[in-house]
Formats: sequence, C-alpha cells, structure tokens
Amino acid sequence: MERGEDWMDQARWDLKHARADMEREFYDWACFSAQQASEKAVLQRMGIEAWGHSVADLLEALSQRYTVPRELVDSALELDKVYIPARYPDALPSGSPRRSYTLREAERLIGYADKIVRFCEALLSS
Repeated sequence: MERGEDWMDQARWDLKHARADMEREFYDWACFSAQQASEKAVLQRMGIEAWGHSVADLLEALSQRYTVPRELVDSALELDKVYIPARYPDALPSGSPRRSYTLREAERLIGYADKIVRFCEALLSS
C-alpha cells in the first residue's frame, strides 16, 4: 500500500504545528516540529523503508533517485541539530530547551522546513 500522501499530510500538519508554536512563543517546539515536518516529507518520497531521523541523511538517500538541491541538504543539517536538544535539558550545556531557542531560530527553521516540504510535494505530484 502506497502511503506517501499520508506522510505528506502529516508533514503539512507538523509544519502548521510549528507555526502555531512559534506564534505562542514555544520556540523549542516550533524548531522540533519543523524538523519533524521535514523528516516526514522526505520519508514520503523514499519508496523504501527508511531508518533514522536525520533529514540530511534521508535527503542524501533521496538524491540517489532525484536531484536534491545542496541548499536543502544544508538546511537539513541545521534542522537535524534540534532533534534532541529542543526536547531534553540534558542535551544542553545548561538551562532548559524552552529558554534556549529564539524567535529567529524558529523562523529560520520553519522556513527551511517549508522549502523541504514544498520540494517533496513537487516530487509527489510528478
């Protein structure tokens, strides 16, 4: 059973969640939700069982079939850096994630996620 549209639907929802979190000043969760949106968008195009949570690794694997702009991979590398620290205080040198993420970071990462989701949507429609 082809589940690509289900993955993309969830990716779009996670991106919407990221924006809502940013508006409510939950910048840590906005960053994490942006990473999740990107991860799910790329998974929908894999067509194979993918393992792991690295958006950059998933895009690299996807580049075996499609031309993936380097800009997206670079964006994914930054998104990957929030996967754990945005949720767990012990992943940071001090303080809690809620005090460690900013509006500017949330805006930037949501922008990256939006580009990755749109790229994958275009692949899904092709």
